[in-house]
Amino acid sequence: MSEESRERWPAMFRALRHRNYRLFFSGQIISLIGTWMQSVAQAWLVYRLTGSSLLLGLVGFANQIPVFLFAPLGGLVADRYSRHRIVIVTQTTAMVLALILSALTLLEHIQVWQIMVLATLLGVVYAFDIPARQAFIVDMVNSEDLLNAIALNSSIVNGARILGPAIAGVTVAAIGEGWCFFANGVSYIAVLAGLLLMIVPARERRPGVSGLQSIAEGFRFVTQTGPIRVLLILLGVVSVTGMPYTVLMPIFADQILHGGARGLGWLMGASGVGALTGTLILAAKREVRGLGRWITFASVGFGSSMILFALSRSFYLSIALLVPVGFSMMLQMASSNTLIQTMSPDALRGRVMAVYSMMFMGMAPFGALLAGALADRLGAPTTVALGGFACLLGALVFASRWPSLRGEARQLILAQAISSGEPPEEMTGQQPVTLGRDSK
Repeated sequence: MSEESRERWPAMFRALRHRNYRLFFSGQIISLIGTWMQSVAQAWLVYRLTGSSLLLGLVGFANQIPVFLFAPLGGLVADRYSRHRIVIVTQTTAMVLALILSALTLLEHIQVWQIMVLATLLGVVYAFDIPARQAFIVDMVNSEDLLNAIALNSSIVNGARILGPAIAGVTVAAIGEGWCFFANGVSYIAVLAGLLLMIVPARERRPGVSGLQSIAEGFRFVTQTGPIRVLLILLGVVSVTGMPYTVLMPIFADQILHGGARGLGWLMGASGVGALTGTLILAAKREVRGLGRWITFASVGFGSSMILFALSRSFYLSIALLVPVGFSMMLQMASSNTLIQTMSPDALRGRVMAVYSMMFMGMAPFGALLAGALADRLGAPTTVALGGFACLLGALVFASRWPSLRGEARQLILAQAISSGEPPEEMTGQQPVTLGRDSK
């Protein structure tokens, strides 16, 4: 990469100097707005048809449980075959499913069981898409720009999270949920165009053992690597106890805050504003030094903000409180993603990111089901508050364990930097990518 090319992009957007990542980034901007539109419209459609918090939880469970079940297979496929081609196939399949949901809704043939079937099929797609797409990021950039690429990727997810729900709220109120699903289906054209325009070198095919042994190898690496293990455990705790607040958001919007479909769009958008802010701050960071401390503070902030949101009965106060909820949640998720990827060898990256997917999205269905059941008995505010307390407890346990694991994490990051062709400090006179002696 020439010095001129390096200087063309500001530090916050330095990953965009890579052509393939620019194509990916631009396509995702459009596609993810459609994804968030469908997410909000689908939740509202289920709530409109049933009025049941339990069924909201069941649909969330149906959408995410396949990730827990099939992500290890998805990780194995991502390590053995072209990640570029895998993402093309998964994005095309997701487009077809969105258009089917749109047709059923617009023709007024939609039923809850059909939503659950399509949500389950989409979950199977995610089980292969997430490990491949996460591992593909490092193929589009390099390890030097990985932190920035992950942060920018999260930023467009959350930029879309602001626009998508707001557009969905207006669209649902004006012309119905079906057009949101149709818009999502059409939006996949943008990301597919970007993927097809990429020039991706063929990855070296490594001779491997059997599929089961390869999957076991990935799990063994994760369980035996202390820093990655504690990051994933905290991620799982937050996914089960904290993230299901989004499943209950239609109940908050309608029954508690009396905002209706448009109110739901505003609430989800406020969370997106916070999340976008968090990822832009992370994008400006040049090294992984101190990310462990950021994860601790973000987890504490997430739990505390959730508790305050659960106590609020004011629509505008609730909107304000969802900003730190989104900020802290995304800062923890993106920081954890970055640390895990920088500590993982490329040969295992797909399988490691499969376990990440299981803990991030695969554990969420259990939380969605639990949240729906608890909300039926205890009410949505009490359920969300309990989730916030659980996140606080998880953050305290993580904070007590991380300091003893910093040295191992530092050695893993340095080892991956050397294996990717980046010489250590004594060979270049430059500061290597480390966690830093005094960081948490």
